[in-house]
Amino acid sequence: MPVPPDASRPAGPLPCVLDIEASGFGRASYPIEVGYVLPDGRAACMLVRPAEGWTHWDSSAEQVHGITRSTLAAHGRDAREVARTLNRDLAGLTVYCDGWAHDYAWLAALFEEAGMSPAFKLESVGALLNEAHLNQLDAARREAVAELGLQRHRASNDARALQQALVKVIAH
Repeated sequence: MPVPPDASRPAGPLPCVLDIEASGFGRASYPIEVGYVLPDGRAACMLVRPAEGWTHWDSSAEQVHGITRSTLAAHGRDAREVARTLNRDLAGLTVYCDGWAHDYAWLAALFEEAGMSPAFKLESVGALLNEAHLNQLDAARREAVAELGLQRHRASNDARALQQALVKVIAH
């Protein structure tokens, strides 16, 4: 369920940003959490219950995101429900991410499992930024994490920090 917008955000529409946490990296990995922040600042995050054929698990990835397989089994939503929610909330939007190659593959796996197609376009943040801005993005994201007081590496937190970082670097 989307949460209320952050009252401290700048006025006006923001870039829509998505982040995905995964079971690991590589061909056998799959999405386990999808978080996004809409142009009006509302955010949502969903755990994804692994589909039957999704068995890859990298314990080093778990150490980063802190999500266990048992948490996914107990609280994750099936791929179809997650895909439906994404399409409902993101329909017609261009949605930006900072790890396009991985995020695109994980999103494709999610929608393939759901038997659906995305109703939105996933694009790299590089489409919004010139080279100088891209070089400033990591520092701006670290500042955003500190300013927002984010403690956990989770998809919606990462999306919110990226959205705020994009606003900062584009404004300069």
